[in-house]
Amino acid sequence: MSKVSLPPGVQVLERGWLSANNVVLFDGERDATLIDSGYVSHAPQTVALVREALDGRQLRRLINTHSHSDHIGGNAALQREFDCTISVPAGIAEAVATWDEAALLLSTAEQLGERFRADDVVCAGDTLEMANLEWQALPAPGHDMDALVFYSADRRTLISGDALWRDGFGILFADVLGSGDGIGAARRTLEAIARLPIDVVIPGHGAPFVEVDDALARAFARLRAFEEDGARMARNAIRACMTFSLLDTRSIALDAVAEQLARVPLYREANERFLGMTFDALADWLVAELLRAGVVRRDGDRLVAA
Repeated sequence: MSKVSLPPGVQVLERGWLSANNVVLFDGERDATLIDSGYVSHAPQTVALVREALDGRQLRRLINTHSHSDHIGGNAALQREFDCTISVPAGIAEAVATWDEAALLLSTAEQLGERFRADDVVCAGDTLEMANLEWQALPAPGHDMDALVFYSADRRTLISGDALWRDGFGILFADVLGSGDGIGAARRTLEAIARLPIDVVIPGHGAPFVEVDDALARAFARLRAFEEDGARMARNAIRACMTFSLLDTRSIALDAVAEQLARVPLYREANERFLGMTFDALADWLVAELLRAGVVRRDGDRLVAA
């Protein structure tokens, strides 16, 4: 991987599974802004990491790229600890204000979150001052239909959230759940990103990277595969979200996997729309996939996160 040079005043706290990356942008010698806050069970760690990165500065503002649990889970803890304001994409403001756990995909995917207060919104087209640079908020629907990315033309840098990773993008929940055209939206988002002069991408997961054209090619290829085979998209969503769940709970009884697949709306909808399997058969496939991928191991009658 090529060497990455971030703009001055930008620091990336690269996180592992469950938590999205936290991007710290230093505003002079006294203040800072943070983009995204990780998962709720990692909130104490997030607070500690952010405090260390601040090095005496004050966290003034926390901004979310979108509403998913691994990006907003530390919001409440950071707000308590640092008394920062929180800005969310305009499209999720009502769901946050009413704490609509289905709209935020918390109950839909059986994930956790802590309610927080959003102080204001960021709209597509807004210009933000962060790290002594101007960043334009751009719409990035697909993975989340209300998501935003942040682009610095001066430094040719994109904070991409889950719209573009080094090797793909986030789950297209709208298609899996039948609530919208996530594939079409993701294609338009990737096309818009491809038109920008970009030297560095700071993704929501994984290390910052400079291989932008290659990442876009991989993302478009993945999108075409999902267009051609909806079952592949559904299996990807089930596998990724169950992995997320297991890394949070650490283990599950083997005979409880089918019940969880039948109970959780995301798995139930994905199966009904694209796979048409019995939940026992779906559980057998999933367990084999997770074992093959090495993300779990079998311990007697339980699956344990590796």
